[in-house]
Order: sequence, then structure tokens, then C-alpha cells
Amino acid sequence: MSKVATRFAPSPTGLLHIGGVRTALFNWLYSKNQNGSFFLRVEDTDKERSKDEYKNQIINSLKWIGIDYDGEEYIQSQKVNDHIKVANELLKNGHAYKCYCSSEEIEEQKKRARQKKIPYIYNRKWRDKKDTDAPKDIKPVIRFKSKIDGTSLLKDLVQGKVEIDNNTIEDFIILRNDGTPTYNLSAAVDDHQMNMTHIIRGDDHKINTFKQIQIYEAMRWELPSFAHIPLIHTIEGKKLSKRDQASTLDDYSKMGIMPDALRNYLLRLGWSYKDKEIFTLDESIKYFNLEGIGKSPSKLDMSRILSMNEYYIKNIDENDLFNQLVEYCKFYKKEIKLDKKDKIRKSLTFLKNKAKTLEDIFNNTQYILVDKINFNPEDLKLIDDKAKKVISDFNTQFKDIDLPSREILEPIVNNLIKSHETNFKGVGQPLRIALTGSKFGPGIYDIILSLGKEEVQKRLSAKIA
Repeated sequence: MSKVATRFAPSPTGLLHIGGVRTALFNWLYSKNQNGSFFLRVEDTDKERSKDEYKNQIINSLKWIGIDYDGEEYIQSQKVNDHIKVANELLKNGHAYKCYCSSEEIEEQKKRARQKKIPYIYNRKWRDKKDTDAPKDIKPVIRFKSKIDGTSLLKDLVQGKVEIDNNTIEDFIILRNDGTPTYNLSAAVDDHQMNMTHIIRGDDHKINTFKQIQIYEAMRWELPSFAHIPLIHTIEGKKLSKRDQASTLDDYSKMGIMPDALRNYLLRLGWSYKDKEIFTLDESIKYFNLEGIGKSPSKLDMSRILSMNEYYIKNIDENDLFNQLVEYCKFYKKEIKLDKKDKIRKSLTFLKNKAKTLEDIFNNTQYILVDKINFNPEDLKLIDDKAKKVISDFNTQFKDIDLPSREILEPIVNNLIKSHETNFKGVGQPLRIALTGSKFGPGIYDIILSLGKEEVQKRLSAKIA
């Protein structure tokens, strides 16, 4: 048997959709698992809608989530002459024919089908006519001569046996009247020329698969294996579309979802291995198989994505987390200044507490990042004369500390609680507001130690004044 080869074949007519990313992931993992090859084919034959910015976004999205492809991108528009050549071979061998129906005739057939409430199928008017009957003033399309009788059986590696009546597949167009090839011809020729062994794609392509199989058979090419993955639905059970919120990788990247977490989530979205939930990259490759893909649509669950991301935030190496945070801030917020980086790095253990996204961590670091505190007006009202005295007394004792530590700070806070006849909140809250601008935030000891002695004194002195 040939070495396994799979491909992902997006059209650069819009941003890469989350469903497309999962399809790419399943193809990539299957190839990796089988020690095969994985290719990226850019289907850019729609010249009006295809844009380089979309092609670049697709490539960058795959790179971001960790999917690498073999060789250069295969650009479909560069192979159009090969597609046309195959169309002419099919015409020559009697597997295709020229159709001279005008657009008005076709529209009339469609109108009648709508009136009868039946699916439109071209009436095959020109299937058996001779070229001598052809009108002179109409440029023909070339149609594939589909099977009319019997049934076709697809042994799908995910869906099992799928059978359809051949008469439900119309004589589909393979070359338009301007001489350009259509999707089903181009895809079949490309897959053959790229030596694809497995075509893994969404189950909305099933009817295309039956059409493409007929082209393969007519050309006497060796058939690849087919696997159709159920589509991703919204949490309400509707088909996920590009118009849905958070449908592209850019959406997830902006909200601070990490690539490893999203890849793990997409792996588990419609695929399972025993009851395992968390997979390293190596485990994903080792255990992935087509048998583990379910037959029903999966629902995209944002709460589950956030939960997965929170798990990764808590468990990945903190140096890796810090580097991802720095990159995230650089692209989506503001670049972290050099003098702030060390403070954040040392404080990441508590800054990541309860954070579900990198944006949450960024928000938790605000009191470190700012040079001037913006006070919450409501919280500022809590700094009454008693609170000011607490801040002043703490600052007086804090000045004498050479190297602040939790062990040194705790006795000071406990003494203030006694001398001011209050509780921990009575001391901690005024200090937190003075140092961060808000009564909400990390623990007071963590705040003090993360800011450092000089910055704490500066902020407390400013607040007392």
C-alpha cells in the first residue's frame, strides 16, 4: 500500500473557520500517526473572491495551532491546464459531453422543479445529441456523463456504508462555458496528482465524493479512501457558520485562548480515546485514529474551551506561560515594558489564579503595569481617616524593612489589626486600594512583594498625601 498522504484544501475566500481547523487537525494527526505526509492545497480558482490576505491568515492560523504541512503550498490555480486536459480526455472517451442549454433554459427547469417541490436535476437534454445539432451562437459547458442506473456504495471510514441511487446525481458541469474548471473536476484531478490516499473532510461533501469517485473511475485512477467528519454545530444545535461569534482562530487568539488548549479541545470535539481528556501533542499523534470519530455533529461549547484553557494556564511551565502572555500583550494589548517583565514573571504563580484566559492574566497584572494608578471612585470612598491612619502606620514600619517577605509582613499586619482594633480586611483593604486602585485583586502580601519596596513606598506616600 502507498504511504499515507492527506491534505487540507481551504479556499482563500474568507477567514479560516474553526470547523476547517478541526478538519486540518484530523488530517494532520492521521498522517502523523501513520508516518505519512500532510499537504496544504489552496483552492484559489475563484479569482474574484480569493485574496492573499485570506491565504496568509490560513497559513498563519495553522502555524499558530501547531499544524505543519509538508513541502510548499499546492496552489490550485496553477494547475488549471491539467484540469482542462482531463475534461477533454473525459469528453474524448465518451464520459462527458457538450451541453448547449442556455441559462434561460436552465432557469426554466429549476423553476419547474420548485413548483413541483422536487430537487432540481438537469434533464440531460444534450447527453446523447450529436455535435451537428449544436447551435452556433452558444458556448457550451462540458458536463460529466453520470451513471443513471443502479446504486453507488461508499465505504466511508467514519460513516460506514453509504449508498445512493445513481439517478440522484445529475450530469454535473466540469468545465464552464468560459473554459474554467469547476470544483469537483479540480478537486478530483488535484487529489489524483497529489497521490492522496485518504480524503478526510466534512460530511457536507458526501455528494461531492460520489461525483469525484465517478471521475476517478472514468479515468481509471486508483481510488483513495474517504472519511466524512460530522459538522460542528452551535450550542443551540445549528450548523456553525463563519458569521457566528468566535468562529475563527483569530477570535480565540484575541480572547487569550492558548493554541495547545484549543488544539486539545478540537481534538476531543467529536473524537474520543477511552475516557482520556487531556492529550499532549505526542499523545494526540500516538492515539489518533479514524475509528474514534463519532457519527453525530458536535456542539461548540465556549465554557468547555475556557475550562480547557484554564487547565493549561494552571499546568503548563510558567516560563512558557509568561512568553505566551508577553506575545499576547504585544499583539492585542500593549507591549510590556522591560522593567515590568521581571515583576510579572516572579508574580505569575498568583496572577494566574482563577484566570481562564491570557486576557484574565493581563487584567490581573494591571496594577503592576500602570505607572499611575486609576482609582475606582466607589472604592476610593472607603479610604476614610481611619483607613489613612492604617496606611500611614503601615508605611512607617515598612520603611525600615530591608528585604520584604511574607514572614516579615505578617507580624506588622497583625500588630496593626490589634492597635486599630479592626480585622484583616480593615488593614488589607485600605492597603490594596492604595496600591492597586481597587478593593478587588490578589492577596495583599502578593501585591506588596510583586511591586517591590520602592514602588510600594511611592504609592503609599502618594495616597497618604
